[in-house]
Amino acid sequence: MSTNTAGLQIKTNRRGVADAVELLSSMRFAISLLTLVAIASVIGTVLKQNEPMSNYVNQFGPFWFEVFGQFSLYTLYSAWWFLLIMAFLVLSTSLCIFRNAPKMLKDMRSWRENVREESLRNFHHKAEWASSASRVNLTQRLIAQLADQGYKTKVVAKEQATLIAAKQGAANKWGYIFAHSAIVIICVGGLLDSDMPIRFQQWFMGKTPFAGNGIIADIPQKHRLGLGNPTFRGNTLIPEGATSNTAIIPQQNGVLIQELPFSILLKKFTIDFYSTGMPKLFASDVIVTDHQNGKMFPATIKVNEPLIYKGVAIYQSSFEDGGSKLQLTGYPMAGNKTYTFPMAGVVGNTTVLSKAEQPGNDGGYTVEWSGFRPFNIENMGEGQDLRSVAKTFNQKLSSGFDKHTGSAAKNANDKNLKNAGPSVQYKLRDKNGQAREFQNYMQPVLLDGAYVFLAGTRDTPAEPFRFLRIPADDNNTVQEWMRLRAALQDPDLREQAAQRYARRALRGVPDDSGKLISQLQQSASKSLAVFAGDGTTAGFIAVSKFLDNIPPAQQEKAADLFMKILNGSIWDLWQVAREKQGLKPAEDNDKHARFLQLSTSALADAFFYTAPVYLQLQGFEEIKASVFQVTRSPGKKVVYFGCLLLTLGVFSMFYIRERRLWVWLKDRDAGSVALMAMSSQRKTLDFEKDYRTLKQLMTQPDPGVQ
Repeated sequence: MSTNTAGLQIKTNRRGVADAVELLSSMRFAISLLTLVAIASVIGTVLKQNEPMSNYVNQFGPFWFEVFGQFSLYTLYSAWWFLLIMAFLVLSTSLCIFRNAPKMLKDMRSWRENVREESLRNFHHKAEWASSASRVNLTQRLIAQLADQGYKTKVVAKEQATLIAAKQGAANKWGYIFAHSAIVIICVGGLLDSDMPIRFQQWFMGKTPFAGNGIIADIPQKHRLGLGNPTFRGNTLIPEGATSNTAIIPQQNGVLIQELPFSILLKKFTIDFYSTGMPKLFASDVIVTDHQNGKMFPATIKVNEPLIYKGVAIYQSSFEDGGSKLQLTGYPMAGNKTYTFPMAGVVGNTTVLSKAEQPGNDGGYTVEWSGFRPFNIENMGEGQDLRSVAKTFNQKLSSGFDKHTGSAAKNANDKNLKNAGPSVQYKLRDKNGQAREFQNYMQPVLLDGAYVFLAGTRDTPAEPFRFLRIPADDNNTVQEWMRLRAALQDPDLREQAAQRYARRALRGVPDDSGKLISQLQQSASKSLAVFAGDGTTAGFIAVSKFLDNIPPAQQEKAADLFMKILNGSIWDLWQVAREKQGLKPAEDNDKHARFLQLSTSALADAFFYTAPVYLQLQGFEEIKASVFQVTRSPGKKVVYFGCLLLTLGVFSMFYIRERRLWVWLKDRDAGSVALMAMSSQRKTLDFEKDYRTLKQLMTQPDPGVQ
């Protein structure tokens, strides 16, 4: 009884294994896996891989960042579940090949000569005819005709009969073998080029990513990968005149340093641009030094023209600033003082602002120089302007303000590209670690018929820059606007300007008691004070809040009167500020009226600029840097070979048609009789045409026989 039970258990286990193998090697299982791989690949294409974690937090928010992180979507192609799918795909495909390839190879060699006459009569495509030729002669003629049609033949002697077995396109089955083998080979090649070797070194060799800052040469060995690393993909940034012998491999929580078997010296970086400002060509002239034998040789690396040396490919990836040296002038953006201070910076470094350079602040600001561009081809209408931000606080009065000050966003649909000249980009970081980004242009640009300096700001890298438009004065500088800004924050100068405005506006008007002048002076002083702000709001937003205290029916009239007084008072404020510094009064002309109009808008917008200083670029020494992608990919040739096999396999399956044909010949009194049958794996119109052609050819009368 126990023996029977054990035997039954063995049979059950074998049946279970057979069922599992059947499932794993089935077409439906392979298609399911390929579908999952396709979905994962779409996700990996849409979602950028191996970016810094902070980028994903900014893009998706804390909640979805955690959700996506649980599924390892940020390193999808090395996620355990993706590798598991790929492993099952390789296993499934390998089992398919193992089960079916031997049978296919055997069938390709087989002539299937064991057919009988009765079975041939059951074929759908068959023909029978009589011939006056002898069986031997008819056999020779049919073999020759089949050979002309591309068939291989084999003659088999049967009892009182002859069988001609013919076949064509047996290589069709190679398509199945090649295509399935290609899937396995491509997956293996992809695995060779994946980060699995690096993960292996992290798991078993103590390698860990480096998450700090410092000089690459001083980074400890545990963060470095040796020359024996079989595969890697990293980047190296090299300024002009500098040398690098390492590559940076980004990881989720830091970077790994990959040692290279050679050094790369960047002699010169060359870049050409299209008229739109897009790069047209960039190339790097380098000198490579082999660490092993000291060999040195020059090379030029271009986009799509990499340098390959010792199995390592060096691609021209992109370019960046290599530490350009900047000279700037700083202007205070708070307080009532007018002064300037020089500042120098190097892109990629930081500069500390002194307390004296930060009016109204207790220090703690640092400047992080993040970028420099020697010229900018820009669509000036695309950048959002700070004035439009102010308008969103009070739409009902915006049209009224536009009548007096002009809209700074009129260029919103202007598609004319212009060269805005050099620009500097930097972050101001306070003592609490909070930072805001700025982009200032060196030269004034022509917008809406006037030259203005563009000072951009944004809160996060995901936002576009919003620009403060500072009007250029007669000397194409920002000094007059800065003088006016400081004067607006000086209560004494505001009072002097209000007094001058009242006297100028009422010149020639009888006012023996001085009551009208006093009233207008008070109104002008109030207008300037409201516009200057109280620290919580300023500009047109402060004006809007002030007018909210007036009955709605009188607000429009009050707004017109307020703006007339404000515009006139600001003119006198400018004159007072110039006189205080020993300058001649500005001429009363259309040019200066336009300057004052733009200055009023810029003063209102300055409240949203939220920076203690404005830094204007004065000079620079540009230093370019080239970014190279450095890769070692031993699986590349394996993948290429797999792609070749896949191409051959698909071609064989779709363009090589397998045909099988048998002819059974027997003697009869005055000659012979033949029975022909034909089959194919796929019944297509081409097969029907081939069958009719062969039937007509083989059943035609023998030459010389009537």
